[in-house]
Amino acid sequence: MLDRRSLLTGASAMAATLAGTGRNASAADVDVVIIGAGAAGIAAAHGLKVAGRTVILLEARNRIGGRAFTDTSLGPAYDAGAMFIHWAERNPWVQIARELGVETPNEPWGSGFRVFADGKPMPETDRLKRRSAFGQIDRRLETVDLTKRDLSIAELLGDLGPDMAPVASSGLLLSIGEESERISARDYQRLWAGDDLVVPSGYGNLVTRHGAGLDIRLNEPVSTIAWDGPGVVVTSPSGSLRASACIVTVPVGVLKASTIRFTPELPATTRDALSGIGMGALTKIALKVEGERFGVTAGMSFLEAGSPKTLMNFDLFPDDQDIVIGYFGGDHARDLAKAGTAEAQAHVTDLLSQMLGGDVRKAVKACSFPAWWTDPFSLGSYSVCLPGRETARDALAQPIGGRIFIAGEATAGGGAMTVGGATLAGRVAAAAVARLKA
Repeated sequence: MLDRRSLLTGASAMAATLAGTGRNASAADVDVVIIGAGAAGIAAAHGLKVAGRTVILLEARNRIGGRAFTDTSLGPAYDAGAMFIHWAERNPWVQIARELGVETPNEPWGSGFRVFADGKPMPETDRLKRRSAFGQIDRRLETVDLTKRDLSIAELLGDLGPDMAPVASSGLLLSIGEESERISARDYQRLWAGDDLVVPSGYGNLVTRHGAGLDIRLNEPVSTIAWDGPGVVVTSPSGSLRASACIVTVPVGVLKASTIRFTPELPATTRDALSGIGMGALTKIALKVEGERFGVTAGMSFLEAGSPKTLMNFDLFPDDQDIVIGYFGGDHARDLAKAGTAEAQAHVTDLLSQMLGGDVRKAVKACSFPAWWTDPFSLGSYSVCLPGRETARDALAQPIGGRIFIAGEATAGGGAMTVGGATLAGRVAAAAVARLKA
């Protein structure tokens, strides 16, 4: 495992190497620089090592894993980002976990489920009506003809009327993390499905373990990628690295924000692809709740569904831990992320007080709110193709100048929005780079 001493030593070694060679040295410092040490970057690095290439990963955060992150700041651990090994039948993390001796059981059913409207139990008639509406998206995608024109999910459901259409699409806030009018039906239709597994020890922890043994430099946000010469020159706080090729695995939100400057700028086809992909805002907030369980069985889920726009699900005391985890997405999540931790905590605590009764406020001891939408190294939870732009993922994956490759969940086709998809995309990019003339 990487520790602080080895990272400091590595950073010093890189600085010494750069000082000795100078930015204008003709030889590459390394074969490949990978930007981002999330699932895609780690997968690409492993693939290139097997191919005999030298690789350095530059990671902007002070940890690896990216949006796969097991948060222990409250004491009890929970996955603040990805938590499911989706479509396990083809997901590479099933085998990776097996090789590392990490258990990945089937998704548990929990201890029960209750639906609320504005903090009060929802009447049974309304609950059954909502349940019927939730299945409308998949039923319609099985019969709709999208060959002539792509639709948004909102348009797909439009004939349900102004009352039921928002209800039918609201579940997407907890899966895609985006409003239905901004989701391509074609892209959604091609997403892979299958069994979901969980990682009780933490999906983020699993990804971190898989990164062991790689040359990863933390706290190195990349500012510039110059590709106007025969190779690439990548600049971060420690200096510049010259390489034959570069794999960029940062989230689409970061690329769209132009946090990294490309010299020359990215080709028009790549910029156009980025314009066709947005970022969802699926978000979790965790509260440490001690001393009182309010009569709730550990593992229960409460769904606040009074308004489709502010849908929020709570996992109460999962694995019998003193923690409550809220999930929400779309514009509601964006608003709370911008408001900040204190306001988000107050909002969620008020809602829980209505649901649970009793003095929840006294029982809440701490809050964790890793809001991906305002996180400068993510700027969103995961990628979403806009309506009519379902080809943008494939276009984004096309090599740039034969030496820059963009890879991650956004370029994973049917595996998009998942750690497994990011991993497969990283492997594809590594294979392409390995085929380049050494």
